[in-house]
Amino acid sequence: MKAVVLAAGEGTRIRPLSASVPKPMLPVADRPLVAHTVDAAIDAGADEVVLVVGYEADTVKEYFGTEYRGRPVDYAVQHEQAGTAHAVSVAREHLEGPFAVLNGDNLYDPAAIERLFDACPAVCAVEVQNPRQYGVLRTDADGTIDHIVEKPADPPTNLANAGAYTFPGVARDWLDVAQSERGEHEITDVLARVIDEFAVTPVTTARWMDVGRPWELLEANEWKLGDLERRIDGTVSDAAHLEGTVVVEAGATVKPGAVVEGPVLIRSGATVGPNAYVRGATLLGEDASVGNAVEIKNSVLSRGATVNHLSYVGDSVLGRDVNFGAGTTVANLRHDGGDVRFAVKGDRLSTDRRKFGVVVGDGVKTGINSSLTPGLKLTAGATTTPGEVVDRDR
Repeated sequence: MKAVVLAAGEGTRIRPLSASVPKPMLPVADRPLVAHTVDAAIDAGADEVVLVVGYEADTVKEYFGTEYRGRPVDYAVQHEQAGTAHAVSVAREHLEGPFAVLNGDNLYDPAAIERLFDACPAVCAVEVQNPRQYGVLRTDADGTIDHIVEKPADPPTNLANAGAYTFPGVARDWLDVAQSERGEHEITDVLARVIDEFAVTPVTTARWMDVGRPWELLEANEWKLGDLERRIDGTVSDAAHLEGTVVVEAGATVKPGAVVEGPVLIRSGATVGPNAYVRGATLLGEDASVGNAVEIKNSVLSRGATVNHLSYVGDSVLGRDVNFGAGTTVANLRHDGGDVRFAVKGDRLSTDRRKFGVVVGDGVKTGINSSLTPGLKLTAGATTTPGEVVDRDR
């Protein structure tokens, strides 16, 4: 079975992190987000992967190439972001026989994807507390799906559509659906026709994430870092202390006086210390640097990010090649104890997190002794001045 993985979107809700990197290629533990989906498909039995690309397509192509884990990889380009059915339709020439469709910006339980492939035609479903926010699947007496309805006021079940499907081969000819009310060609309209003509199995998953906003990228890393097994391949000083699930990749260095409490992944070329403290679910990307008297807690530092002197960073996401000047401090907790809010496409939304720090785009530089308030967004290339308290997005 071929697996079509949708990875064409920019990810406007996760800005500024997607300013130059497509959302599916943002880091989640030891690989890009979309690679977790591709790996799950291959482990489930996909014999070929078709990646639908668009925004910054070369970034995806450079990572996967023409072969990945022994499976051929093809690409289809979606020049216009016109919906999920449209995305699959641009891959039509690559399809023959049954095929799977998965979202490249979702995280799935790999065991559920394996069952999804075995049960074709099938839909991955997740039980949710408030199904009104989702596409909801209704089942009949036999347990097969007989209807799907988008964001119903009166949900027939609590089974939400998790955006992973296996379709019969004939569905290849059903991809040209009409525009929905929101002006897109939806894969759920294709699913509705399959439901009318086939017995479609709901495959329930215990874990699933739609990674759309910056705090969800942080949560995705918390999930996948928690699945790591301890491994020390890099250079660790005898005067450093590593506790719990810590991975130090070959080419990474942990210097004297450093304390690292897992789950933490220190990628190749990254350095920690001397006298640094790294804890919580933290990813230090390739060539990232955490220096003297710096504390990093439950955060993502992307490739080349540098926090080298007398700083604190908590519950934050730093883009590539960020440089925090000496003494830069991130506040990650509101005085009133309420959930931290963050601006997404002009609306300030609750992150549903009591602790959340800053989201910093690629190439940001802070002046020494800068103070950054909770829920702050610094767009790519932004700067702060020495001693500045930054309490508005920049």
